[in-house]
Amino acid sequence: MKPPLRARTVKVGPYKLGHGLPVRVQAMCDTDTRDVRATVRQLRLLEDAGCEINRVAVPDMEAALALKKIRKQVAAPVVADIHFDWRLAVAAAHNGADKIRINPGNIGSPEGVRAIVKACRERGLPIRVGVNAGSLKLFKTVRGRVALSPAEMARAMAREALEQARMLEDEGFGDVLVSLKADDARVTELACRLFASQSRIPQHLGVTEAGPLLPGAVKSSVALSSLLRDGIGATVRVSLSEKPEAQVRCAYELLKALGLREYGPEIISCPTCGRCCADVRGAARALDAAIYADRELREKARGLKIAVMGCAVNGPGEARAADFGVAGIPGGNGLFFRRGTPQGRIPGRDWVKALVKIIRQRGKTS
Repeated sequence: MKPPLRARTVKVGPYKLGHGLPVRVQAMCDTDTRDVRATVRQLRLLEDAGCEINRVAVPDMEAALALKKIRKQVAAPVVADIHFDWRLAVAAAHNGADKIRINPGNIGSPEGVRAIVKACRERGLPIRVGVNAGSLKLFKTVRGRVALSPAEMARAMAREALEQARMLEDEGFGDVLVSLKADDARVTELACRLFASQSRIPQHLGVTEAGPLLPGAVKSSVALSSLLRDGIGATVRVSLSEKPEAQVRCAYELLKALGLREYGPEIISCPTCGRCCADVRGAARALDAAIYADRELREKARGLKIAVMGCAVNGPGEARAADFGVAGIPGGNGLFFRRGTPQGRIPGRDWVKALVKIIRQRGKTS
């Protein structure tokens, strides 16, 4: 396979997306878009969680028109998710959407595609072409399951994505992004690589219908990490069967582990063993919960490495790379240390309180 081409730049709201630019985190509301109050409430929660681009479903004209009120009350760009009816895409563009997500193949006539292009061009909006494995054109004439290998499925997805994007480019419209998603990690990765080797259109990455929290996070990480490491991907969504805020956290943790974005601290904690002198699991969970429930605290802790260790073996020795941390010692107390150097003791019941206080006083603010 050829190496990936350098993606060109496309702008969504205030964000420039493409090669060499920060990978942005995206999520999707699970509210009824026609319920303006509920949708605004969730969009604000997602913004507080750090989500940079949010998508909402637009199943009918009432939802399309509701975007006007919604967009006035939120800060982050809003993407309108459209299927089947080109008129909904045009209405969404007229009512404040920052990006339109469509599949040109199911949106109706060529005239409808041209109407969408015209509305988006007039308002400077990009269009994302969304190709999902389960809705490829080749399945429209077949009933039941189709036995394709991962490679065959990936080739079919890449081929259809190129065709759909070309429909927009034939209209002289270049502000295009593409997504190629399957519920199989191997298919998703290969399809994205195939597309990137043939097109400079930036990609939105994700595994569709990834599943519950743990298996979905693992599957998404397997599929997306190598793509992101190789410079493929402008935005990312981890599509978990969880609250949208959990999707945001998971996406950031993936990007953070790859060294692509900073989001809160890195908490390192040992798995515990028979030498453990403290409730490491409880302390680590409580510290994590305290930080990520508080936007200001999360921002102050951004970029820090904080250790929660169970004994003198794992800390401060093995945790000397941490900015600071605490390790269990006999008697239930904790040994507080900075960059591997002991600084004093903390009572076992005060570990989380003490670490949070240090973050508030000395955490990074930029």
